[in-house]
Formats: sequence, C-alpha cells, structure tokens
Amino acid sequence: MQIETPAIVCAVLPHGEHGAIVRALSADHGLLAGYVRGGRGRRMRPVLGVGNIVAASFRARVEDQLAALTVELVRSRAGLTFEPLSAAALNWLGPLLATVLPEGQAHAQVHARFDALLGAMEHAQPLVWGADLARFELALLADLGFGIDLSACAATGQTHDLAWVSPRVRRAVG
Repeated sequence: MQIETPAIVCAVLPHGEHGAIVRALSADHGLLAGYVRGGRGRRMRPVLGVGNIVAASFRARVEDQLAALTVELVRSRAGLTFEPLSAAALNWLGPLLATVLPEGQAHAQVHARFDALLGAMEHAQPLVWGADLARFELALLADLGFGIDLSACAATGQTHDLAWVSPRVRRAVG
C-alpha cells in the first residue's frame, strides 16, 4: 500500500520514545493512521499540530499493517492554539473525528466541512464560527447515520420554542 495525499492532522498519539502515531483525514481516502518516526521530536512537533494540512505519504507492505508515514507541512494552523476558544474547539474536534470516523472510508464532505470550519476559525470571531461548529456537528451526525431533524416539533409540529431532542425519534420536541 502506498498513498500520497494532502491530509488534515486529527490526532497525534505518542509511541515509544520519539515516535508518534498520527491519524489524518484525507478527502479521497478518509481517515488514515501512520507511524511517524521522530514525531515527538523538536523538528516534527510543530508540523504535527492538530488542524495542520500536511502532504502525507503512507507506506505499508500490506493493507492491515500500520503504515509508515512521512509528512511535509503544507499549511500551518498554529495560530488557532493562541486563542483559548479556538484551541479548545480544535483539541476537541480533531480527536472527535479520529474517534468516530471509520478508518479508510472516504468522507469528502466531512473533510471539506472540517477544512472550511478551520478556515472560519482562523478568520472570524468565536460568535461567528460557533454557529458553523454546531452545523458541522449536525452534518457529521447525519453523515454517520445519526441525523437529527430540528426543523419542527415531533409531537405538535410547531417550529418555535424547541428545547429538547427526543432520542427515540431523533427529532426536536417543544
């Protein structure tokens, strides 16, 4: 297996003394994991920041093996870590995607939405991108098969004063 693709770093887990296991989201190949030699070193730590776009090269002898990963920084989003709200959102979103997305299945829509959300977080105030974050969560749930309908009340059909979500029918309730 050999895959070369741009990807967004979602999670970095320490492995051994200097290495790291990186889970990155690619538009064409979905979520992929790979071992980065020296990934916790001084040179690679800034490259492997959550949200950064990297040129990733995954290499493995067989599909089931953890791939060796080499990365080059394409676009840094280190500026998001200096703002407390965007840093908290970034440290929550990356591991969330690394946990809930199935590995190796293409999710081009999720990749595009995640990239757009990170771009909005870079250029807008938290009050602006907060609504985008909520829409991203709803779209992620829908892509995973857990869509929620918040347009009208499941019991009465009203469209205002909706305060809860029924877990049984996955619709809003007033």
